[in-house]
Amino acid sequence: MTRRDFAKLPALTALPVPPAQPIALGHRRELFVDHLLIAALDGAELRLATPLDAGPALAFDRPWEGAFCAYSTILHHAGRFLLYYRGVPSSGRDGRDAEVTCVAESSDGKSFTRPDLASYPQPGAPRNNLILANSAPFSHNFSPFVDGHPGASTAQAFKAIAGVHTSGLHGFISSDGFAWKAIQLGPILPSSKDFAFDSQNVAFYSAHEDRYVLYYRTWKEIAGTKYRWVSRAASQDFLHWTAEGLMDYGDAPPEHLYTNQTAPYFRAPHLYAAICARFFPGRQVLTEAQARALQVDPKYFQDCSDAVLITSRGGTRFTRTFLDAFVRPGLGLRNWVSRSNYPALNVVQTGPAEMSFYVNRDYGQPTAHLRRYALRLDGFASLHAGYAGGTLLTHPVTFEGARLELNYTTSAAGSLRVEILDPAARPLPGFALSDAQELIGDEIAREAVWKQGPDLSTLQGRPVRLRFHLKDADLYSFRFGPA
Repeated sequence: MTRRDFAKLPALTALPVPPAQPIALGHRRELFVDHLLIAALDGAELRLATPLDAGPALAFDRPWEGAFCAYSTILHHAGRFLLYYRGVPSSGRDGRDAEVTCVAESSDGKSFTRPDLASYPQPGAPRNNLILANSAPFSHNFSPFVDGHPGASTAQAFKAIAGVHTSGLHGFISSDGFAWKAIQLGPILPSSKDFAFDSQNVAFYSAHEDRYVLYYRTWKEIAGTKYRWVSRAASQDFLHWTAEGLMDYGDAPPEHLYTNQTAPYFRAPHLYAAICARFFPGRQVLTEAQARALQVDPKYFQDCSDAVLITSRGGTRFTRTFLDAFVRPGLGLRNWVSRSNYPALNVVQTGPAEMSFYVNRDYGQPTAHLRRYALRLDGFASLHAGYAGGTLLTHPVTFEGARLELNYTTSAAGSLRVEILDPAARPLPGFALSDAQELIGDEIAREAVWKQGPDLSTLQGRPVRLRFHLKDADLYSFRFGPA
């Protein structure tokens, strides 16, 4: 099919020019968070999800924690959830001695308790939940990850980065997530005039790119305004890093992204999900009297922030498919203050059909805490069509496997059907719309079926297109796989 023929497809809204070659899907799971696979939409749209507020996960109420706890990270490892966060009870200079790094743990990811550790005794609390203290400036933004590199030793099962502009970014290692030590004496990414590092900088091993990647705070000036921005570096060994430059946000309007929280999505690790803190300096909601009533620190009520969803497939490109807020500040004045609503790093599975992420709330106030938000698996966004119905046509793809697995929901009146076409968008025999079984219900994993059954083995490796037909329904993801 030529590009001219593609432009002539009837009753369709053309999207970006199709790729020159079929997109090789293999058996990976694809979510509807960008337009990479989409050739055309007709009566359907990509719709951002509304996360469910699932309540408090942990109150920051210990003397060494307090109103300015921040830069949280959630890890799932060996059947338990670990929560790391900065503790500091008062405002002040970044990277000072008062900052500590805390840990809490959970069996279900829904409520957290503090372990009983003796590594860093505190006044009146010889046993506590500290895993790093007296190590300024590294407790300012200590950011750990579970090292998924195939060659990672058990002694370095966990890695972390921390540091500010004056120190550069340093690397840390741990076998258990509790006892940490520096991986070397000096920084793994030294400071430069282009690196700010003044927020949570995040790293992970990417199986998709077969390297360690690091997303860190920089600044970018646009039309005379300096914006908090994100840059990227990459490494083969976690010790030697190559700066790759500023991330490209496409044609999205410039905004302050205070933290980026980029990480591979655990069910589709070739997709990086970034639930970012979007900051609006000087956008004030509270009056001074209202701030005093809430006991907000006097310097922390003259701005506001929310959270947005951004994705990447690797490299130096972020995709901002959705400009709307993913998490709004919400009712009440407590979260319309500076540096509230900052998401924790990582999304984790907390039930058979549920995943969760976490957000710092009530910043700079005695009620500061971490809150959990829930989504269905793969449910960052969906392909949505209303009662009138709609379709999505993919670009040509190839796949591996013999079945098509779908994650979807419909109303009682709604439906989902899938047809398979050749590269010229002609239905393949046995896989036309009239052959497709109507699917209704709410399923995390259900096979598409045609009159001849679900078997797609005869199409494996051949360029095909998919056309999804929806009525009052949402499709969250699909993947090809074995029978």
